[in-house]
Amino acid sequence: MGRKAIQKPLYTPEQRRIRDASHWTLVQGILAPVQFVICIISAVLVIRFLMTGEGYLAATISVLVKTLALYTIMVTGAIWEKEVFGQYLLAEPFFWEDVVSFAVIALHTLYLVALFAGFMTPDQLMALALLAYAIYAVNAIQFLWKLRMARLSSPQHSEVIA
Repeated sequence: MGRKAIQKPLYTPEQRRIRDASHWTLVQGILAPVQFVICIISAVLVIRFLMTGEGYLAATISVLVKTLALYTIMVTGAIWEKEVFGQYLLAEPFFWEDVVSFAVIALHTLYLVALFAGFMTPDQLMALALLAYAIYAVNAIQFLWKLRMARLSSPQHSEVIA
């Protein structure tokens, strides 16, 4: 009790150097907010459809665009993770974020399969999209928290505190 846990830094100095030099870091920094905006717009369109029964095509296209954005950020994120941590996914510092990302991808992929195979109604498809978006929101919070922890453990931050 009363003891402060020692937290392992998110990045080694070498990993931080690689991260800062990687163009994939910039790609992720651009794609993440773009995907978030797409998700918000799509969620509005999906909810509008569920509430009014109107705009199914717009909602469907928005979910397809969101899914494409998700696949893009996951592929580029895996490349980034390989470059920084030496493995494509499930590197120790991002293990749980990657696990939740798999759930997000699974739900989006299920949406695609259900849409193209026709085994869900439009209402069921849109409910599935909202579930995928809710899990995506959890995942986004995980990554924002990790980003905050990385900044707090950065050498620049340590110098300010010390």
